[in-house]
Amino acid sequence: MISSLASVRSLLFAIFVLMLGSGFLTTLISIRLQVNGTVPIVIGLIATSYFAGLATGAMHVGKLVERVGHIRTFAVVVAVLSASTLSYTFSEHALLWMLLRFIDGFCVAGVYVCLESWLNDRAEGPSRGGVLAGYMIALYLGQGIGQQILNVTGSTPTTPFILASLLISLAVLPVALTRMNGPTLPSTVSLSIWRLYATSPLAIVGVAATGVILGAFYGLGPVYAGASGLSVSDTAGFMTAVILGGVALQWPLGRLSDRFDRRTVIVATTAGAAISALVLSLTVPTGLGLALGTLFGGASFALYPLCVAHANDQLAPAERVSATGGLVLVYSLGAAVGPLVVSAAMTVLGPQGLFQVVAILAVSVFGFGMWRRWVGDAVPAEMQQAYQPLPRTTAVATKLVTIVPAEDDTGQD
Repeated sequence: MISSLASVRSLLFAIFVLMLGSGFLTTLISIRLQVNGTVPIVIGLIATSYFAGLATGAMHVGKLVERVGHIRTFAVVVAVLSASTLSYTFSEHALLWMLLRFIDGFCVAGVYVCLESWLNDRAEGPSRGGVLAGYMIALYLGQGIGQQILNVTGSTPTTPFILASLLISLAVLPVALTRMNGPTLPSTVSLSIWRLYATSPLAIVGVAATGVILGAFYGLGPVYAGASGLSVSDTAGFMTAVILGGVALQWPLGRLSDRFDRRTVIVATTAGAAISALVLSLTVPTGLGLALGTLFGGASFALYPLCVAHANDQLAPAERVSATGGLVLVYSLGAAVGPLVVSAAMTVLGPQGLFQVVAILAVSVFGFGMWRRWVGDAVPAEMQQAYQPLPRTTAVATKLVTIVPAEDDTGQD
C-alpha cells in the first residue's frame, strides 16, 4: 500500500491541504450566520446552495477538463475557490453568501473531478484499493482537523477566512509542480434511478436518506451546537468528532457486512444512527455527547458505502460502476434537500429539531430495511463482492473501486 501511495503523494497532499482550508467553511459560515441572528431557514438555503453547486460542478466540470486539461482546470477552480473564500469578508449579506456557497460547491466538485480522475489513472490492479483508502484518509482527515481552525480568530473576524484562503491557494502547488502527465477523463455514465430502485430499493432509500442526514448535519450541525450553549471551540470539537468517527467506523462495519447479510448490517447501522441522534436531541453535545457524536458520524458516514455495496451485489459486474455513479447523484440530491427540510423543522421545533428529524428519518430507513429483509431473499455470501469504503464526492471516484466479478448475479434485495 505504501508503494502505491508514493506515486500519488502530491495529489493526496493537495486534497489534504485543500480540505484543511475549505472543510471548516460550512461550519464557520453557519456559526457566523447564527451569531448575526439569521433564521434557520436562510442558513438552510445557504447550505443547500453549496450542495447544489457541488452537484452542478460534478456534472459540468468535465467539459472544462476536456478543453484545457487537468492541471489548468485544477488551478482555475482552486484560484476561484480561494477568491470566493476571501469574498465572505466584504459583506455578510445572505444573498451574497448564498451565491458564494454555490461557487464554492462548484469549485470543490472541480477539485474532486481532477484529482479523482488522476488517481484513477495512476492506480493499477491491486493498488487501487490502497489508493482509494489513502484518498479517503487525506480527504476526511483534512476536513476533520480543519475544524480546529475555527479556534483561530485573532483580533478580527476575517482571520479564519484569510487562513482558509491561504491554505486553499497552497493546495495548487503540488499539482502545478507535478511531472505526471494529465490523464484521460473517464466516462461516468450513470444507471437510471428507476432501474437502481427496481434492482435494490434499500440501496436507493438508504443513500437518499444519508444525503439528507449529512447535508443537514454539515449545514446545521453548528447551529444546533451553538444554540445548545457550546462555544466556538466546543463546536469545532463536536464537528471533528463526528467527521473522524465517520472515518473510523466505515472499515469495521464494512467487514461485518462481508461476513453477514449486508441488509442486516445496514439495518443495525441505521439503528445506531437513530439512537445516537435521538439522544443528541435531548442532551448537550459535550462529554458523553462527543461520544454520541462519534457514533452518529460512524453510522451515518458508513451507511452510504454499505448501500452502494448492497446495490452492487444485485448487479452484473459491467453495471456496477455506472450504478455507483447513479447513487452519487441520489446522494447529492438528498444533500441539497436536507438543509431545507431540517431548517424548516428547526424553525418550529428549535435546534433539537435537527436530530429529531434525523432520528425519524433513520427510524424510517430502519423500518424499510426490516421490510426488505422480510420480503426479499438475502444475497448468498459467496455472491457478495468485497466491501470497499467510498467517498461521497463525484462519480469519478467510483472508477477507483476494484470490481470483483461474481459468478452469478441473481441475488435479490
